[in-house]
Amino acid sequence: MELFNLRPAEGSVQSDNFRRGRGHGSGNGKTAGKGHKGQKARSGAPRPGFEGGQMPLYRRIPKRGFKNRNSKEIVGINLEVLEVFENDATVTVETLIEAGIVKNPRDGVKILGRGELTKKLNVQANAFSASAKEKIEALGGTAEVI
Repeated sequence: MELFNLRPAEGSVQSDNFRRGRGHGSGNGKTAGKGHKGQKARSGAPRPGFEGGQMPLYRRIPKRGFKNRNSKEIVGINLEVLEVFENDATVTVETLIEAGIVKNPRDGVKILGRGELTKKLNVQANAFSASAKEKIEALGGTAEVI
């Protein structure tokens, strides 16, 4: 058994449209799964993470650094990896995924210049380093930004 094989037991998970508070026969009538009395049984119960007026955990923990919400996560691929393609092949992000070189392209793929290339390739990617573009075009290939 692996973690990715785990599934809930058949019938143990209720769908989101399950009708609560619709009588004894439904199995979730009367208190509708909220138990008896108390703040959580009533409407207007506090939001998740509320600690009764105590400074909540997400505000007590120190924060550091800066997370740029506009940053892009670019996947870098070196030229030496492109040797798996045949001569005169067109290399796109889709062909890189099919070949198993890139698993998740995230926000784009950039071709980097490490390694040697011996084949003429037409490469289409989101970005190229200057040395990668130079090496591709030196062999008669094209480096096209998409």
